[in-house]
Amino acid sequence: MGKPTRWVTETKPGHSQWYIDRFRRLAAEGADLAGEARLLDALVPPGARILDAGCGTGRVAGALAARGHAVVGVDADPALIDAARADHPGPRFLVADLAELDLAAQGEPEPFDAAVVAGNVMVFVAPGTERAVLTRVAAHVRPDGLVVVGFGTDRGYPVTGLDADAVAAGLRLEHRFATWDLRPWQDDAEFAVSVFRKPA
Repeated sequence: MGKPTRWVTETKPGHSQWYIDRFRRLAAEGADLAGEARLLDALVPPGARILDAGCGTGRVAGALAARGHAVVGVDADPALIDAARADHPGPRFLVADLAELDLAAQGEPEPFDAAVVAGNVMVFVAPGTERAVLTRVAAHVRPDGLVVVGFGTDRGYPVTGLDADAVAAGLRLEHRFATWDLRPWQDDAEFAVSVFRKPA
């Protein structure tokens, strides 16, 4: 593993378990936790191979697998990966640092049709590794594949920074929305969902 992520350095002890418990409670209450998965499902062909980069407790990966996709979820936090494996059978879940991602070394050499980077992952990676994260994620996506990134715009990583890092990672912006349910983007939006394509 490389530099410690903000998930480690900017949260209190016990944060991972709190996060696990929170999403288990929301699921038990019947909350809609599949918005990101619905968008991805609409963007890819049936039975697509999808990378859930920064998968956390596996809710997006699980929802995508339930829709018939082959999903690999990756997170740097072993506690979250343990919870994902327990709660969402179907996807393959792996512990890995996104800034140094090499899934071929973990038995996943095939490229992905798309990658999703949801749940504010980009604002929880180690400071200064955002470009490396996008580059490593993009390296695992096939030519003409997609990388879909969503995060809050008030968390210290401006959309302009994302766009510059995406260009450096070889990605081209195709769409931007203010929510996962496709509300129109505007410059003062509190959230950004960006759909990038890796040129063929």
